[in-house]
Amino acid sequence: MLSKLRYFFFFIGFFGIVFHGFGQYPTLRERVINLPNFDKKVIHYGYFLGINQYDFKFEYVPEYYTSMNYKDIAVDSKPGFNVGLIGDLRINEFFNLRIEPGLYYSKRDLIYPEFSDFEKDGDLRREVKSTYIHLPLILKINVRRINNFRPFLLTGISTDFNLSSNAKNTDDNLSNVFRTVSQNLNYELGLGFDFYLVYFKFSPSIRGIFSFQNELMPDNDPNSPWTSKILNMFSRGFAINLTFE
Repeated sequence: MLSKLRYFFFFIGFFGIVFHGFGQYPTLRERVINLPNFDKKVIHYGYFLGINQYDFKFEYVPEYYTSMNYKDIAVDSKPGFNVGLIGDLRINEFFNLRIEPGLYYSKRDLIYPEFSDFEKDGDLRREVKSTYIHLPLILKINVRRINNFRPFLLTGISTDFNLSSNAKNTDDNLSNVFRTVSQNLNYELGLGFDFYLVYFKFSPSIRGIFSFQNELMPDNDPNSPWTSKILNMFSRGFAINLTFE
């Protein structure tokens, strides 16, 4: 619940900044227009760095809440970091198609309720580290440029290759090894701002990343208390990127 509230207030704050920026449009004054021909390039490149925070969404077996009467598995999310490159193809004045290959690192701890199958306190917590090779294809939707400022929206799909998935590891949760699949698919939504500086364009943005593929790899034991009660497990999170083009 706290995690959901944190996401809610974060997005509300960011949207507040957006609307404040729109409210300043009529009063903006710039003496010099920086990089006046930048957006006319058919292809250009850049790089980004930023932070992220991922969560999990769980879907349980039908009897989980009824006959079993268990609470949700809690997720203790830790901040991670992202870094990568950008390739941008201009479609027209308002649309750009982008590829943004990057490395995303995140860490989450799963905190289980006290299942009757658990024998010791250490069974209640599992660490999930993820090192993603993140490959998104993004449509950037631009508002008309106002002096040295331009808002934009982002939407697209992405695939992740998780180098820390443990998918090929024969050990499982009995040996304190939580396994996930090595690849998953996501959809992404976001927004940001282009600031045209003297020598380059600086673009802070925020985006939500939502997996629509089950990432859970079941334990070898079909009755495992760590995985048998979970039908699906989806990643979800947000990333804040600082882009330099």
